[in-house]
Amino acid sequence: MIVHRLTVDGKDYFLPDPVTDLRDEVLKAVRAGGGYVTIPPLKSGSGVDILFSPGMPVVWTKLDVGGEPEAQVRSSGSSDIDPDDLI
Repeated sequence: MIVHRLTVDGKDYFLPDPVTDLRDEVLKAVRAGGGYVTIPPLKSGSGVDILFSPGMPVVWTKLDVGGEPEAQVRSSGSSDIDPDDLI
C-alpha cells in the first residue's frame, strides 16, 4: 500500500494514493500568491484546510507501508510449500 506524507511547515499529513490533483491544487495556490487547500484525511473525516503561501516549506514523501506481497510470504510451520507455486 502506498501512502504519501505531506510535510508542511514541520507538520506531517498522511494521504492515500493518488495525490496528483492535490499537488496541482497546492501549486496553483502558491502561484496565486497564497490560498487554502483542503487536505483529505487518510481514512475518514473532513480533512484540514491549510493556507499555502510562497516560501512555505513543503515536502512530499512516498511511503510503501504494505510489506511483502502474499506470494513472497513463507509459512515457517509448513514444509510442503513448493517454491514454484510462489512465483
